[in-house]
Amino acid sequence: MGQKVNPIGLRLGINRTWDSRWFADRREYGQLLLEDFKIRDYLKTKLKAAGVSRIIVERPHKKCRVTIHSARPGVVIGKKGADIEKLKSDVQKYTASEVHLNIVEIRKPEVDARLIAENIAQQLERRIAFRRAMKRAVQSALKLGALGIRISCSGRLGGAEIARIEWYREGRVPLHTLRADIDYGVSTAHTAMGTCGVKVWVFKGEIMEHDPMAQDKRLSEANDPSRPQQGRDRDREPRVEVERRRGRDRDRDRDTDGDRG
Repeated sequence: MGQKVNPIGLRLGINRTWDSRWFADRREYGQLLLEDFKIRDYLKTKLKAAGVSRIIVERPHKKCRVTIHSARPGVVIGKKGADIEKLKSDVQKYTASEVHLNIVEIRKPEVDARLIAENIAQQLERRIAFRRAMKRAVQSALKLGALGIRISCSGRLGGAEIARIEWYREGRVPLHTLRADIDYGVSTAHTAMGTCGVKVWVFKGEIMEHDPMAQDKRLSEANDPSRPQQGRDRDREPRVEVERRRGRDRDRDRDTDGDRG
């Protein structure tokens, strides 16, 4: 059933945590949940051009901390921070708590499932061939470090009379493996022929430790410019050691053959 269920919901509490991180009394829970929904709906509509992937809402004591993960943080902040102040005052209308806004830059939007889906949906609305859009997204994701990607487009693709589903997959996408770090995103393209749905699954590796915050820690490390180079060097060291060992074995075999001769 891993292919049917939402891969994010399946892994909640295992290697991924919730986007709404707060506890509330039974009487307040419904009101706070509605506030979260309205805040997210407003921000996604207002910041459509900013490439927003995730909106995390945390509620410390009498405060509401909203973290926006965006591919273009400059669009959110604006010139000299003018836009973010207006955004903060607009969000304040939806909640009685004191609002704090944090902006987190997404350094690799090409491997973010939500942003990939939105990009393909925008191309479909501009009447770009869906196969070309899918293949471009797949190539970009694999080039920038994704281990596997699957894209599914459904609807009246290419203006066809009968709706159908077309999908494209490259690399590994293990949906049944709970330790797999799989990002999932959905978007809808509103075309002249009707709506087309776009779904994207991106496999970024495996998380071995049982930690609900593991994916967030990995994302923060990926956004740190000093970390990727260290990771690559660390991955390269064992291979160098293996090559040295093989070279020593070859030299020893050659010396043994020479002694026998």
